[in-house]
Amino acid sequence: MAWSIKKMIECGLRAACSKICEEDKIWSRYSHDKIDIGEELARVIRTLSKAFPLAKPLRAFSIGSSAEPQFRILETAFRGGLYLLDLDKNALDIVKERIRRQHTDHVTPILGDYKKSFLAAQNARRFLRTKLDGEKVHLITMHHSLYYSRAEQWKDIFSNLWRSVLAPKGAIHTVLMTARSNDDRTTTWLYNHFAGKFCGCHNDQDLTAFGKKLKRDTLLKNAQIYANTHNVRFYVDDFAKFMAVVWMILLYPDVHKYTLRQREKITEFVYEKFWIKKRPLIQAQDHLVIYRGIGFKGLA
Repeated sequence: MAWSIKKMIECGLRAACSKICEEDKIWSRYSHDKIDIGEELARVIRTLSKAFPLAKPLRAFSIGSSAEPQFRILETAFRGGLYLLDLDKNALDIVKERIRRQHTDHVTPILGDYKKSFLAAQNARRFLRTKLDGEKVHLITMHHSLYYSRAEQWKDIFSNLWRSVLAPKGAIHTVLMTARSNDDRTTTWLYNHFAGKFCGCHNDQDLTAFGKKLKRDTLLKNAQIYANTHNVRFYVDDFAKFMAVVWMILLYPDVHKYTLRQREKITEFVYEKFWIKKRPLIQAQDHLVIYRGIGFKGLA
């Protein structure tokens, strides 16, 4: 291996030590993921707004995306209360400083794990009473936060959010990387290939399939459920930053503990297949929107 290539590989390996909040900042800055989420979120908010009088103060609950760019949309649209639940204390500290500086007193940061709050019905009712001021919300967002729960837990989480947190007229907007792809340019292929090869794991978090199951669920029999998939591109002209995002996608080290030799192979692959060809990563991501008590035709 040439010396310059060796240095690049070492650089990529060091990027594996990045904090997830730093990795997510790189992803947010150099991909159009947040723009994609913002565009779909704006459509959901527009639909919700038609269902209420203009003077009605709306309330929202964001799970796991507290300091991300869509905060700007949520903060302005939900003046009746915006609640931000996150496990990342650093992200919530950013929000707290912003609340003080910009006097956004209707925003409430909450440190916690959504699984502990919503896997059990009694915990969901307690969360409404103690954290949401006892008043249900008109929008719940879960933007890339379902990664942190198992697919078999989703039904309980959604059922408890539906029963205890979502208002009679409201919506849930969820975004997640698509579960399967044969395209080796995609984040899905990258994860399934390396997590499968080294850890025996494959992505079973299929949001589109979950949406189809919800359509058959009697609890949501009057809901309107929509799913679609968008492609997002990521590229940055800095190998360390590029690799930091790759480690985030491969869930290292929080979920998968790749060995040093495995990390070297991953880094070499990314360098050869993406970096020297200036080839962007593609993320196919699924959007699932569930409307409750809203009867407009042609919703999307």
